[in-house]
Amino acid sequence: MQFSKFGEKFNQYSGITQLMDDLNDGLRTPGAIMLGGGNPAAIPAMLDYFTQASKQLLANGQLIAALANYDGPQGKDAFITALADLLKKTYGWDISSKNISLTNGSQSGFFYLFNLLAGTQPDGTHKKILLPLAPEYIGYGDAGIDEDIFVSYHPEIELLDERQFKYHVDFEQIKIDDSVAAICASRPTNPTGNVLTDEEVRKLDELARANNIPLLIDNAYGVPFPNIIFEDVEPFWNDNTILCMSLSKLGLPGVRCGIVIANEEVTQALSNMNGIISLAPGSVGPALANHMIEQGDLLTLSSEVIKPFYQQKSQRAVQLLQTAIDDPRFRIHKPEGAIFLWLWFDELPITTMELYKRLKARGVLIVPGEYFFIGQKDEWEHAHQCLRMNYVQDDDMMQKGIAIIAEEVKKAYQQGK
Repeated sequence: MQFSKFGEKFNQYSGITQLMDDLNDGLRTPGAIMLGGGNPAAIPAMLDYFTQASKQLLANGQLIAALANYDGPQGKDAFITALADLLKKTYGWDISSKNISLTNGSQSGFFYLFNLLAGTQPDGTHKKILLPLAPEYIGYGDAGIDEDIFVSYHPEIELLDERQFKYHVDFEQIKIDDSVAAICASRPTNPTGNVLTDEEVRKLDELARANNIPLLIDNAYGVPFPNIIFEDVEPFWNDNTILCMSLSKLGLPGVRCGIVIANEEVTQALSNMNGIISLAPGSVGPALANHMIEQGDLLTLSSEVIKPFYQQKSQRAVQLLQTAIDDPRFRIHKPEGAIFLWLWFDELPITTMELYKRLKARGVLIVPGEYFFIGQKDEWEHAHQCLRMNYVQDDDMMQKGIAIIAEEVKKAYQQGK
């Protein structure tokens, strides 16, 4: 069969496809230790809440209505209006329902946004998305209809006590010209758990405004919900910012609901794209989230249940790793948010792609770091020394997985291969 250029592009086996295949295979494989994929934790209090909320929505007819009817291409009106009111009241943002559109998951939202802004332009020129630092989210990498739509920069690396480190944006490196369509950064960052400081976000906003391009912030783990962020930072939005959120990390990945907060022009464009590509975004997630806002539970559960759960889990995982791997060449990125730890094995004699294969053969699924260094042309040794580890598994499974990682890393260092 002859596929089109589009078909050839998206028929390739990408890093994000491998990640999701591993996630699916691991769920079906007894004994697999799932330290790779991005599935959120099954927090008992949240599962109980969703069970009760679903029963109430079923009893009052709202769940059946969500299942039995299309929403408009912008998304469920009641949820969009309630969310706009909540954000305006909580943060004083100049926002209305005209600034919010929904997508079938934030992955779809970023596919829309990247291709709305970057790639081949009407005048024939080619524009790119600038990632201020890489590593960045694996799911961006193959999202362009056109090839080569990303450019990124190495971060500054700050070495911290207790064998930790932190990435910072190296503003001295960043160059913006007419070939840049937008700036994009995640906060907190998947894979590293890094949180851009308030000053870094302000500087990126200034750069974007000075160059008349938008700033995209991937807020899938951030404030105000699900609030898996352990640093004291300010939420950020203005009319030049495209803020992308999600219901997934509340514990609802299956409802596939992405949220894009932007100016009215972008909102209308995304609504038009929804209509053409998928008719309308799904309705069940927005119905449930609207219920959470009506009950005053969305922000409360995020700050009082979800955040402390993940913060405790991350601290425990760091403790286990530092105990199991005593080599001074091993460092952990300071866990500031999200649901992953980013592990750096300096001077590792094998790539983390090879380490991934060895661990997978022993039933431990992690994600090799190479996939996350998107938009970089040079070969950077650091990119082959890092891996992403999900820390949401129960304590016993996490301990077993970390013990196997420690064994394989020690063996590689000792054998030099």
